[in-house]
Amino acid sequence: MKRNISLLGLQWGDEGKGKVVDNLAKDLDAAVRYQGGHNAGHTLIVNGKKIVFHLLPSAICHENIKCFIGRGVVVSLDALFSEIKEAEEVLGEIKGRLRISSACSLIQPYHIQLDQLREQSNNLTKIGTTGRGIGTSYEDRVGRRSIRIADLYNEEKLRDKLYQALEFYNSIFKNSFGAPQIDLQELLDKNLKQAEDLKPYVGNVIEEIRELQDQDKKILFEGAQGALLDISLGTYPYVTSSNLIGGVSSGVGISPSDIDYTIGITKAYTTRVGEGPFPTELFDEMGTYLAEKGGEVGATTGRPRRCGWLDGFLLNNMVKVSGVNGLCLTKIDVLDGLEKIKICTDYSSAQTKEAIIETMDIEDAVPLYLELDGWSEPTAGKTDYDDLNANAKAFIEKIEEISGVPVIMISTGPKREDTIIRKKI
Repeated sequence: MKRNISLLGLQWGDEGKGKVVDNLAKDLDAAVRYQGGHNAGHTLIVNGKKIVFHLLPSAICHENIKCFIGRGVVVSLDALFSEIKEAEEVLGEIKGRLRISSACSLIQPYHIQLDQLREQSNNLTKIGTTGRGIGTSYEDRVGRRSIRIADLYNEEKLRDKLYQALEFYNSIFKNSFGAPQIDLQELLDKNLKQAEDLKPYVGNVIEEIRELQDQDKKILFEGAQGALLDISLGTYPYVTSSNLIGGVSSGVGISPSDIDYTIGITKAYTTRVGEGPFPTELFDEMGTYLAEKGGEVGATTGRPRRCGWLDGFLLNNMVKVSGVNGLCLTKIDVLDGLEKIKICTDYSSAQTKEAIIETMDIEDAVPLYLELDGWSEPTAGKTDYDDLNANAKAFIEKIEEISGVPVIMISTGPKREDTIIRKKI
């Protein structure tokens, strides 16, 4: 039995991680979110009601699971309290089941303001951020000026750090953008008030995780976004601001060798929200069809997702660099009824494949496709692999061949029970 499982999306996010967590939850004791901020969205249906989690681990829906937010996450307290309130309206009190690391960096109002000003500027490259201050908060962490949750409980230290931060940010607002400046005392008072509200949730995540490991408990480490948005290994510069691949160790405080099994999640096609290159993007009726049938709207932003065929070239690379042991294939039912289905297996590009993999510069990459026969018999709602149409099986087997790892789970619809489990982990 695998005890420590890592779960990672292998595309540009929105692969369906929430439902996969929901299916794994009955066998879990704990779940840990280890990177990112409230720019990620995991959608779940709980008791007939839709809940979108941005910061909380999806497993919080299950009352027997202890949930953690690790030090690798940047936390907006406004967003956190709003999410806790929304979750408790459906789930009841979660205070005793949620622990947040005191080493988490905070997203302050000045991070959000600068993020939005940059995206609105005509002089700067638009990355397509959510404008929620994620990247600017990570910049402060790397710049060694980050305010962490632990700082909230030392008023003198907090005041000094906020003063230094506002000296820096207010100068930028005034001189570079002609934008409003932020008042120190007002922000300090808000931080101190939020510190009291946060106190019941703050703890020593490393120590509690170690205790669970010593007790041989089953722990899920849940990544946000997708591997192609990794700051180091994704399609730079159109990426998020944290390490998804390999970020478990530093984002929680565990050894890399503690991970027993990594599940990678991929849609049966590809989607992307925001700016950035997308070689297999479809601009025709097929792209519109996938978007409409797949309900492709960003859970966090509400922006429509760009849609295209499955990119097997990128999938293979992400499987290798992420150490994926098995795949979960989602939204195969969206392809039901198509006469032909395509998978990108390679690129035609001025660069070599090795150069593309090294830099992830896919701006000029032209996809080369393998075309497969579709299927008329629906996969929607199927729960047994043997019940799938032969062409649907051939599509899945081709993905296994391209990726180099087995497809262990297949999602055939939005409901929890619309799932085929081929290997129990």
